[in-house]
Amino acid sequence: MSGRVFLLGDGVSTDAIMPGRYNVTTDPDALRRACLIEARPDFTETVQPGDVIVAGRNFGCGSSREHAPLSIKRNQVAAVIAASFSRIFYRNAVNIGLPVIRCAEAHRVLRDGDEVSVDALTGVITTPTTTLRGEPPSGVALRIIEAGSLIDLIRQGGWAALEGEQRVS
Repeated sequence: MSGRVFLLGDGVSTDAIMPGRYNVTTDPDALRRACLIEARPDFTETVQPGDVIVAGRNFGCGSSREHAPLSIKRNQVAAVIAASFSRIFYRNAVNIGLPVIRCAEAHRVLRDGDEVSVDALTGVITTPTTTLRGEPPSGVALRIIEAGSLIDLIRQGGWAALEGEQRVS
């Protein structure tokens, strides 16, 4: 996947991703439009399918808002790359099939608007001048992302798909 970088800082909370007053809907388009509305007001008007969010430490901290990763996914973001993630955001992102990659270097090396290619399954991030190696999800988390979501994985392989290292095609 190739796209542009949307660079954010450290400690981007779920409230910054999806402010609480917008957290009352499940309408896909309303979720899409509210994503980063205060933290990055230009986001939904300029993001294109395949673009990536790059952030510093503790991305997705705060409350357990499933709407936060959903709003990012609804904008067709290819991956979120951060130095570290809040544990609950990371799990929520994986469970809905939003690729998340840990890469401490990305926030220091990449700039807003940079063109990048991301292999969400291997964690390789490539620019015209550099290649970064991030840490993608592994094990069952990787199988969930490959399937599209936790629900899709279970639909494809039953509950057994969550056990062991079997792949579902």
